Amino acid sequence: MISIFSPSNYAPFNIALEEYLLNNITQDCFLLYINEPCIIVGRFQNTLAEINYQWVQHHEIPVVRRLTGGGTVFHDLGNLNFSFIMRNADDETANFKRYTKPVLDVLNELGVPAMLQGRNDLTIKGMKFSGNAKLVQNSTTLQHGTILFNSHVESLVQALKVNPVKFSDKAVKSVRSRVTNVIDHLSVPMKLGEFIPLVRDKVHSLYPDARDYTLTIDDRQAVQELVDRKYGTWEWNYGKSPQYNLANAIKTKVGTIEFYLDVANGIITSLRIFGDFFGSKDLRELESGFSGVSHTKESVREVFERRAYRSYFGDVDLDDLVNAMF
Repeated sequence: MISIFSPSNYAPFNIALEEYLLNNITQDCFLLYINEPCIIVGRFQNTLAEINYQWVQHHEIPVVRRLTGGGTVFHDLGNLNFSFIMRNADDETANFKRYTKPVLDVLNELGVPAMLQGRNDLTIKGMKFSGNAKLVQNSTTLQHGTILFNSHVESLVQALKVNPVKFSDKAVKSVRSRVTNVIDHLSVPMKLGEFIPLVRDKVHSLYPDARDYTLTIDDRQAVQELVDRKYGTWEWNYGKSPQYNLANAIKTKVGTIEFYLDVANGIITSLRIFGDFFGSKDLRELESGFSGVSHTKESVREVFERRAYRSYFGDVDLDDLVNAMF
C-alpha cells in the first residue's frame, strides 16, 4: 500500500487525484487531503438542487462532482478527508465498516464515543461527523469519507441550504443530518495537524506494508490534466445533473414574475414566464431565446441582455431576473 498526503487544498485537484489513483496506480492506496471551502456533490445528484447557489457564487465556493454516489458534503480547512483505493478487495458496495475502522479506532482511543451508524455515517452521540461513499469497480474499491474535525458548521448550513420546493427531479437528494465537530468531544484539546498523524499511523499499523509516497511531477501533471478536462469544468460539475424542473417567482416593482424551466444535461430545454406585470412584447419571443442555452448565470444574463429584457417586463433589475432562474 502507498500512503499519500495531498500537497494541494484545491478540491478539483483532490477529487481528480482519487480518479487518477483508481485508474493508474496498481497498488493499494491510502490518501489524506484537506480542501479549502468547497462543495462536493454525489455522482447522481442534481447540483443546483443541493446547493445555495447565490451564497456559493457570492463566496466563490468551488463545486465539484465526485465519482461515488451518496449525498452532498461541505469541505473546509477544518475538515479531513480520507480515501482507500483497494485492489481485489472483494467488497460489498453497502459495507462501510472495514475502511472506517481506523478513524473509529483513533477516536475511541482518544475517549470519543464514535461509531458507525446506519449504512455509511460516523456519529458521536447521535450526531454525524463523517459521511462515507463507495464505488466498487472491476474488483477495485474506492471508499472515501469526511471527518468534521473543526469545520465551520454555519458555512456548511449556508452552503447546502436550498428551497426544496424550487426543484422537481429524479436525482438523489441529500439527507440533512445534525452534525458535530470532533474537537467538541475531545477531553484534551488537539489541533487537526496533531490528529492527522494519528489516523495515518493507525492505517499503517493495520496495513504493515504501507509506505509513504510523494506525488511525482508526472503524477501532478496527469492529475492537473484530469482537472482541466473534467473536474474543473461546468459540464461535469453541473451539466451531468439529471433532468430537472425549476419553478421560482420574484416580486419586483413591476409586479410578480414567475419562471418555469425544464433542464436536461445542464441545458435549458424550455422556459415559460408568467406574472402580473405589464409588458409590451410577446413573451414567447423571449422564452424561445433560452432554448438550448446552458443553465449558467453567464448564459442566462447574455440572453436577457440580447433580447432587451425591459421591453418585456418594464423597469426591472437584471440581477433579479437572472437570480430567479436559479
